Amino acid sequence: AGYEAGVRSVILFGVPEKKDELGTGAWDPEGIVPRAVRALKERVPGMVVMTDVCMCEYTDHGHCGVLKPRSTSSGGASPPAEMVIDNDATLPLLAKEAVAHAKAGADVVAPSDMMDGRVAAIRTALDAEGLVDVPILSYAAKYAGAFYGPFRDAAESAPREGAGIPKDRKGYQMDPGNWREALREVALDVAEGADLLMVKPAVPYLDVIRLIRDRFDLPLAAYHVSGEYAMIKAAAERGWIDEERVVLETLTCIRRAGADLVLTYCAKDAAGLLTGTRR
Repeated sequence: AGYEAGVRSVILFGVPEKKDELGTGAWDPEGIVPRAVRALKERVPGMVVMTDVCMCEYTDHGHCGVLKPRSTSSGGASPPAEMVIDNDATLPLLAKEAVAHAKAGADVVAPSDMMDGRVAAIRTALDAEGLVDVPILSYAAKYAGAFYGPFRDAAESAPREGAGIPKDRKGYQMDPGNWREALREVALDVAEGADLLMVKPAVPYLDVIRLIRDRFDLPLAAYHVSGEYAMIKAAAERGWIDEERVVLETLTCIRRAGADLVLTYCAKDAAGLLTGTRR
């Protein structure tokens, strides 16, 4: 129905039946995302299929990488109350996940974890498997903001409390007040071989979209996230706004700021409005 309405690309997120400490379901060739990719390619061959590459949907603690005890100044390990993300130990796992998705037929892999060095690790792994034509859409400027709630509830991927687990993702996602770091993060991903870039969320960061658009010439995406979508739907349900006009105005503003691509939960509705096929 989405393809008939005009939606020509999708991005897949996986919610496995079982989760564990390392998120091993992320790179299972028979996992939820590889199976979904194969099914889509068979049934809707014209659809461009992108996949989210991250650990948070697959780990039982809800973080985007491997956890380890924080090291003390003496070189020992602190109590479990102070756990941190092991950036370097996460990279090969992300690479394995990207390869599993690409081998299943994904057209684009999109790492969203915000680990340093992930683009280079994924590019190296893809090339080693002969998947040299699979592009990487990097969530290059992903902010640790408050607009992700509905998705995290649906995917059961919010950080789990207790046992020393960090309560949020501020240790590896970006500070909402910092635009300079966004430019550094993007520059690093470009140098590592990213083919496309992304800013997430979209509307609260239109200024960041414009800054990146003005400084880099790679295709730029913006993710209109679940909280942004939910606010539109909630206000429309209460009769406070004209949903159709607000959806199109919002997506137009994201494009005007400089995004070449918009990832949005409004995609099917917007495509129907633009093509006149929405019922």
